Amino acid sequence: MKIILTGSLGNISKPLASELVRNGHAVTVISTKPDKQSEIEALGASAAIGSVEDVGFLTATFTGADSVYLMVPPHFAVADSRAYHQQIGRNYAEAIQRSGVRRVVQLSSWGAHLDHGTGGILGTHDVEVILREVPGIALTHLRPTSFYTNLYTSVGMIKGAGILGANYAGDIKVAWVHPRDIATAAAEELAKPATAASQNVRYVASDERTADEVAHALGAAIGKPDLKWVAFTDEQMRHNMVKNGVPPTRSHEVVDIYASINSGKLGEDYWQHRPTLGNVKLEDFAKEFAAAF
Repeated sequence: MKIILTGSLGNISKPLASELVRNGHAVTVISTKPDKQSEIEALGASAAIGSVEDVGFLTATFTGADSVYLMVPPHFAVADSRAYHQQIGRNYAEAIQRSGVRRVVQLSSWGAHLDHGTGGILGTHDVEVILREVPGIALTHLRPTSFYTNLYTSVGMIKGAGILGANYAGDIKVAWVHPRDIATAAAEELAKPATAASQNVRYVASDERTADEVAHALGAAIGKPDLKWVAFTDEQMRHNMVKNGVPPTRSHEVVDIYASINSGKLGEDYWQHRPTLGNVKLEDFAKEFAAAF
């Protein structure tokens, strides 16, 4: 199959490209950076250098493809993250219709079933809505849960304050996912033929553990067996993020995501449609965390 990937060589797209190439597919990876071309080609894929903000480029790249993997590249410089997601979503929708590609896999997120109260996930919800309006495609919303890799942002907190925490309680069970397990699920979905128009949701998770268990596992791996999870208030979390250089608008987005974990709203649909868990368990990721720590 001819498969197009957005996301350049990010944490998901790189292992996804490698897996698809190993499985015999003809893979093209979209990247904005010309210097990524040689690295993409070293994986056995082709490079398409251009921007997801260019509908003409997307249409030309999608044309003739059997399936496409769509994610919205992070863009921390934009003032309105939700509006940015909506624009890229509309670009994808137009390019899909103009190119005629029929199998579409979108990288979404758990919590994307909600249209309010989830901060930075709201833009992803909007992209789901936009793509669902495209007629005649076989569409899968891939909804990964909380990324293990986001825990890397807590290295400074652990080293500086000797704690791990966010604005949700330590005894709340959270579904965690590793990018490799997302890549595996995406590869499976992209290889499915578009036999008929359809819309599906697939959750992806690697493990289900409380924040207290996360602190214990990471602490044990880095030689800090007494590491504890501390539940902050929303305002404490927001203040700490801004103090550490996060723009106020983005701090609100993150705080709202974690607050929706604390309330149970973010995971409510996930727990009703739990997937088969992936391969990378918390203790496996803890070894990776320790190596980076």
